[in-house]
Amino acid sequence: MRKRILLISLLLLFFAEAAVLLAMLQKEEKPQDAVVVNEVLQSVQADWERLEGRGRETEEAAVPGLAYVVLDLDGAVLYQTKDGLSETINEAVLHRDTILDVEAGGDRVGKLIIYNDSREELREERKTAMLLLMLAISVQLVIFIVYFFYLNRAVIKPFQKLKGFAERIAGGNLDIPLEMDRKNLFGAFTEAFDLMRSELKRARLAEAEANREKKELVAKLSHDIRTPVASIKAAAEVGEALVESRACLGDFDGERLLENYGQIIRKADQMNALVTELFTAALEEIGQLPVTPEDMDGGELSVILENADYLHRAAMPAISPCLIWADRLRIQQVFDNLFANSYKYSGTDVKVKAERKARFLIVTVEDFGGGVGEEELPFLKEKFKRGKNAQGTSGAGLGLYISDYFMREMGGELSLSNGERGFKAAVKIRLSGDLRIL
Repeated sequence: MRKRILLISLLLLFFAEAAVLLAMLQKEEKPQDAVVVNEVLQSVQADWERLEGRGRETEEAAVPGLAYVVLDLDGAVLYQTKDGLSETINEAVLHRDTILDVEAGGDRVGKLIIYNDSREELREERKTAMLLLMLAISVQLVIFIVYFFYLNRAVIKPFQKLKGFAERIAGGNLDIPLEMDRKNLFGAFTEAFDLMRSELKRARLAEAEANREKKELVAKLSHDIRTPVASIKAAAEVGEALVESRACLGDFDGERLLENYGQIIRKADQMNALVTELFTAALEEIGQLPVTPEDMDGGELSVILENADYLHRAAMPAISPCLIWADRLRIQQVFDNLFANSYKYSGTDVKVKAERKARFLIVTVEDFGGGVGEEELPFLKEKFKRGKNAQGTSGAGLGLYISDYFMREMGGELSLSNGERGFKAAVKIRLSGDLRIL
């Protein structure tokens, strides 16, 4: 309802401006009142003898509302109502004044020049109209500015959040919830999108659990298959040794039997290799995520860090101007994983620091949760490895592995350690090859 009233008000204001402008353009000079002009002429003719005898003088007009000048036949000024009027016929013509002949006793004795003040009046009216028009335009501009900021807050920013959220979902990040604001136009969509994220996350966890069970099944089957294969190979090796010993004694010719035992041993080795490849292939499926780094303004990291810190528990550092070599989506996923881990396992505030060293920009993310065991640190970037503090908390043990994979693909590095009071991750981002201060 408010938006409709605002739009109607703007429309009415626009039509008012157009009407004022049209009226101003069509405004013309008003002709002088013929009756008043005639009264002035008669007054001058009646007083002509007095005017002619007194010489030049300036007095108040006999007929109020008009300014005029009286000239004799030689062009000399006999009378004028005020200074600054046309005092010659040429000036009067240029000013578009009214020029009349003054007669006395039936003879033409002088000229009456009635000053044309309609031009000044028109100028004043136009000036007033212009001021009103400028005031209306200023009010309209203020309304437009206010409405722009309203649209930016109510439409553009929520839409950008939805866009960033959709990019994260497309990139596979389902851990960060979408902040809901029912007051803006996208409130219902926001809630629906976050429900979708929750369902996708639940499905992903279920998929991760199924994959884990599949990998456990593959590992179990490979172990179970390796055991009989090893037994077959061992039996074949024993048989081969016995045949060789008897052949040496000259009891019989065991060449054909030795060949069969050798074939069994080779096939057992081949089966063992195939089982190993099957298990390795199952674990390597996760390493096929595309990473396409490019030149990126280091200042964009501030936005990326703010997006990752969805609980607003960190004070963001100033990023010195630089160019970095990174994939924006993947670097966002890296920091999303680091902040999500801090929220999930420590539940504390997060300390973020950024500094440049040599050809790298290093961003450290540290929580205050006490850290992890020193013996666990070397294994946290491996697949399906989780610290002891992760017990009872949902997760697949892939976040740090994927983050490390992304950083290596971008020419950087992810380092894990224990800080003074908690777990610390250092993201080492390579500066662009054509590094320069912006």
